[in-house]
Amino acid sequence: IRTFGTGSVCARLLSQGSKSAACRAGHHSGSFDVAIIGGGIVGLASARELILRHPNLTFTLLEKEKELAVHQTGHNSGVIHSGIYYTPGSMKAQLCVRGAMLTYQYCQKKGVPYKKCGKLIVAVEREEVPRLKALYERGQKNNVPGLQLIDAKAIRDKEPYCRGIMALDSPNTGIVDYRLMALAYGKDFHEAGGTVITDFEVSDITLAAESPAGSTEGLNYPIIIRSSKGQEVRSRFVLTCGGLYSDRLSEISGCSPEPRIVPFRGDYMVLKPEKNYLVRGNIYPVPNPRFPFLGVHFTPRMDGSVWLGPNAVLAFKREGYKLFDFNAQDFINALSYSGLQRLVMKNVVYGMGEMYRAVFSSAQVKILQKFIPELKPSDVIRGPSGVRAQALDAEGNLVDDFVFDSGKGELGSQVLHVRNAPSPAATSSLAIAEMIADELTAELNRDESDVANNKNKDISTTLLPIGIKRI
Repeated sequence: IRTFGTGSVCARLLSQGSKSAACRAGHHSGSFDVAIIGGGIVGLASARELILRHPNLTFTLLEKEKELAVHQTGHNSGVIHSGIYYTPGSMKAQLCVRGAMLTYQYCQKKGVPYKKCGKLIVAVEREEVPRLKALYERGQKNNVPGLQLIDAKAIRDKEPYCRGIMALDSPNTGIVDYRLMALAYGKDFHEAGGTVITDFEVSDITLAAESPAGSTEGLNYPIIIRSSKGQEVRSRFVLTCGGLYSDRLSEISGCSPEPRIVPFRGDYMVLKPEKNYLVRGNIYPVPNPRFPFLGVHFTPRMDGSVWLGPNAVLAFKREGYKLFDFNAQDFINALSYSGLQRLVMKNVVYGMGEMYRAVFSSAQVKILQKFIPELKPSDVIRGPSGVRAQALDAEGNLVDDFVFDSGKGELGSQVLHVRNAPSPAATSSLAIAEMIADELTAELNRDESDVANNKNKDISTTLLPIGIKRI
């Protein structure tokens, strides 16, 4: 894998032993047709799909860390979601259902370990039954395969230690290590000739000034992407998949900073190994519409452990995985945003409860005992945490669907942003990549012959994505 400037190589990818060339002849200057910013699972999936469709174009992927897929991709529950929860017709519903199918196919083809262990969404109170039945209807509308409502006896047959009066059984739900999947995408991208540049934290995206006499660099590769260390990469088109920094990447490219990203930390507990027998598959609560998140649940992992959680509390740092991690800029930006202020006011009691459970794990265990009464506080230990990049509008509403947009003008029209891609983005990654590639393919195909001939063109018209949801 070719690196640029002081960028270092992702050791995990190198250890997989690919011998193919990572960059194209004539592009040692750091100029590429397309630059993808963000080396998480969505960025890597999109880079892979684009280069496989367009082998004659040059692609680079820029990642600010020294390794790939270390933040949201490497700090999630690892669930392959089936697509039950999402509004019928929404991008989340469509892309999750297709993404789950593609995920299983990809894992099978590439030898990435996974387990189709299923999931029960369990009603423990009578008042939850109507909401559970509504979820079943929604899943049916979303074409989720294999769904069925089961009674208390069938719950015990599937999960002997779980108690409930009714459950929604989702046999197509599974688990996987998403970081392994993301690195497999990276290997595909690398073997197809893509260039991965790590340790490249993007600080500026601008249009080049006129080229010096005798040079066409500025015309052919008009976008300059600068790093915080002074490195530069030029490209003709940019795709940003910045996760927790998607709003800031949009803003520095001259596009809208809305919707804002507000980071929410989720803390997990882990069952002690001798208690893993209590859980076979995923066990989830029936979502409460009064609260903005799904609630704590039981999740088996590929390594044999079982995670319990997560809660959801405001993180005082965008990549703050510990209780006392703090960044002044992130903290001030979050608290000064009217959208967060309104969200807090609407969910004061819920928020205080989440903060209490973040400190006192026994309070979280008490909620989980509704599903598995045998569970005791002594059966769990504190586990890892993740940070969810949640887009929030100015009215204090969580942005429910995936959001993709581009800006206006000569620069903004040549940059496509993945603005909101929380769960189930990992499950949906291959389907998201297909959608992004579909939007760009018509324009990129039209432009390929001109790239080969090095013609001067106004690519602000030829590379504008069409049909992407804009905000």
